[in-house]
Amino acid sequence: MDEALLALAVSRPADALAEAGQVLARRPDATAASVAHQARAIVLRDSGRVDDAIAELRAALRAARRSPSAERVVDVQATLGATLGFAGRTAQGLAMLDTAVAGCAGGVRAGRVLMRRASLFRVLGRYDEALADLRRAIDLLRRGGDPIWEARSRTHRFLVYAALGQAARADHDLAIAQRLLADAGQEMESAMAVHSRADLALQGGDIPRALGFLDEAGERYAALGVTRPNLAIDRCAVLLAAGLAAEAVTVADEAVRRAGTGGERTKVAELQLVAARAAVAAGRPAEAIERAAAARDLFRRQGRQWWHARAAFVVTQSRYAAGERGARLLAQAADLAHRLEALRAEEAPAAHLLAGRLAAGLGRRTDVAERHLASAARYRHRGPTFGHAAGWLAQALRAQGRGDTAAALVACRRGLVAAGEHQRTLGAPELRAHAAAYGTELVDIALRHAVRRGDGRMLLRWTERWRASALAVPPALPPDDPELVAELGSLRAVVRRLEAARAEGAPTARLDHERGTLEASIRARTRRAAGDPAGGGFAGTDLAALLDGLGDHRLAELTAVDGVLYATTAVGRRVRMHAVGSLAGAEREVELARFMLRRLAHGRAPRGVLDRLDRAGVALQRALLGPAAADLAGDGPVVVVPPAQLHAVPWALLPALRGTPLGVAPSAATWLRAGAVQAPRRHRVALVGGPGLDASAVELKQLAALYPDAVVLSEGAATAAATLAALDGAWTAHVAAHGTFHSGNPLFSALSLDDGPLMVHDLGRLRRAPLRLVLSSCESGVAGTVAAAGASVVDELLGMVTALVPLGTASILASVVPVHDGATAPLMVAFHERLRAGASFAEALLTVRAGTGGDPVAVATALSFLALGR
Repeated sequence: MDEALLALAVSRPADALAEAGQVLARRPDATAASVAHQARAIVLRDSGRVDDAIAELRAALRAARRSPSAERVVDVQATLGATLGFAGRTAQGLAMLDTAVAGCAGGVRAGRVLMRRASLFRVLGRYDEALADLRRAIDLLRRGGDPIWEARSRTHRFLVYAALGQAARADHDLAIAQRLLADAGQEMESAMAVHSRADLALQGGDIPRALGFLDEAGERYAALGVTRPNLAIDRCAVLLAAGLAAEAVTVADEAVRRAGTGGERTKVAELQLVAARAAVAAGRPAEAIERAAAARDLFRRQGRQWWHARAAFVVTQSRYAAGERGARLLAQAADLAHRLEALRAEEAPAAHLLAGRLAAGLGRRTDVAERHLASAARYRHRGPTFGHAAGWLAQALRAQGRGDTAAALVACRRGLVAAGEHQRTLGAPELRAHAAAYGTELVDIALRHAVRRGDGRMLLRWTERWRASALAVPPALPPDDPELVAELGSLRAVVRRLEAARAEGAPTARLDHERGTLEASIRARTRRAAGDPAGGGFAGTDLAALLDGLGDHRLAELTAVDGVLYATTAVGRRVRMHAVGSLAGAEREVELARFMLRRLAHGRAPRGVLDRLDRAGVALQRALLGPAAADLAGDGPVVVVPPAQLHAVPWALLPALRGTPLGVAPSAATWLRAGAVQAPRRHRVALVGGPGLDASAVELKQLAALYPDAVVLSEGAATAAATLAALDGAWTAHVAAHGTFHSGNPLFSALSLDDGPLMVHDLGRLRRAPLRLVLSSCESGVAGTVAAAGASVVDELLGMVTALVPLGTASILASVVPVHDGATAPLMVAFHERLRAGASFAEALLTVRAGTGGDPVAVATALSFLALGR
């Protein structure tokens, strides 16, 4: 009975708890009572109720000592020792485990006890001792014919090998453990094996697979009624590797709250540490210092030197992020770097990088800086792919320290290649955008060199290097994923009900919760999509080809470096760099201009508003282009490539740009690629009208007269499914619908259709986006910006436009502020008339703007639209 009930405790915990209660209710003998208390303890411990588990184990030990079985005493001692250790009472736990080991004569029982002592050694970071115990345990258990405990021992050894970075050995042990557990029908431990595969996937840099394994393990744990703190810890590690620091903070905080004071003390400390790591990555150093210090103190009391060093490093790292510098912090960082390297901790390269930065910043410690940066730079060829860029950053800083600009730029270029390779393994555009943060500091180094040299060609080349790769990889979302389609449909229905409830003043808490749950599930599903590691990412920018490709277009590419805005112009083959001014000042002018346009969108046109718009345009030009405006004078068309912070600019307000065909693009290379997109063989036109726009019915009716063969979806027929089908592969598509921008997650930004919102997530499922797309909706061209804390170049974009360019769209018309519905309809009809006459988007929009006369609302509406792409 003892073997069966104890096995059930880790296979089907709820059943074991019920059966153990029945056994104890029958007033059993000492042996049976000991087994029942021990089984209850295992279930309680694994569900986070460690104090209750210890009480049960003490009862189990008292009963075992009354029994005739010495082996029973040893087994309970081993479980109690491991549980005391997990509760943070490590000295008591090890003493109890040592007593249990001494009480074993050998064989299977000795193997089981050794495995449990090894598990505590692993938690304490004493990996050599853990490996020694596990080698003996696996040998004893294999020869004794105990496959379940052999599998458990191999799983623990997998975790040790994984912590030491020995991926091949870890993979070998995990494969054998999974097979043995599957053969034995161990549901709980099978779930734990799936969980462990996430660790291995993360070590290999495969974030989508890691997320998939964590989701699967979470579902299995939930089905078994078990809470595993390690699941939150590992999910935070994956989110941090993907650059999703703010989300990692939320996950960690929730896990700390759930663990409380009654959970495993060792896990509470680990959760505090992961919360601190997430906080510093999210740019919240004060929170990080507090949490890391709490974790450090817990680890010290628990006697966990490996973990203590890691937490101490996060304290030091957070103090640096908060602005602290100086010799004292350098000494602490250098000491921690050596300690972490000796302990073989994963933070060792980051600690060396931090010490190298501090030493270089002090100026007098170049030898110390070189030594630490060289240690960090070794990792540019080692470990997971997401860490390679950091190694190249260290190499670039080394070269910069010795004044070798050429070597620094080579390191920056190779670091961007490494960052791009990591990006291409990620299928979800959200993950790719956040992962792009790894390359921003490398770009900053190169851009600073270009600015110091006053080299416009160099500034343009490096700005393009990073921007051009942003849109090179199309989303890897499966268009025929039935579960994703179903969840998006459910989300549409919930949003529709939510809007109705708000309109009626009804309670919305339940619907808000349902919406959040669906959005979280969709995010998780799309993040599991894998990218194409071999496909279209980073490539060196061929500046000569770019200049040739511009033809008669004049280029103005804006770059922000250390808070200063620079404009690089290319006219013919002449490239010039201009310092414009403060980026913050430019953003303020943009917001003022946008405010004026938004006000006019409501139909209110106070006296003299057009003069004020003109003055706002002059101020905007001074803040955005400065002296570069003179380079753009003339009759030829202009292409503007702004940084992500300035993607919502009404560029046509600028006097230098108002009278010329104007296109806007995320990068010059993207603009060139858009010109090379092959048009579909059939000139199919789709016209879509969403609900709530009184003018859209007239607008669509007039457009249908221009395109008699068009697919028209309106008056209840504009559902998400019908719209996606109409958009897929269209030559020209026009969507007249309200748009909403989801600032919390731009991938849920949407166009309002008859059955609910059509989201960016939906657009990612298109096999071929329409070649030309007109979005007469509110703020459809606005892109979200994501960045690492402190990053100054943030050119990875999210939003409607970003979702479509990689999928084959060459030209897009979109608004940067809400627009007036009544004024939009005639503007759209006039725009399509020019398209039908052969004009480009930029040419057609220029003609439409010229035809607005003196009507302030019509003028503001025309100025609110941008021609994106070609």
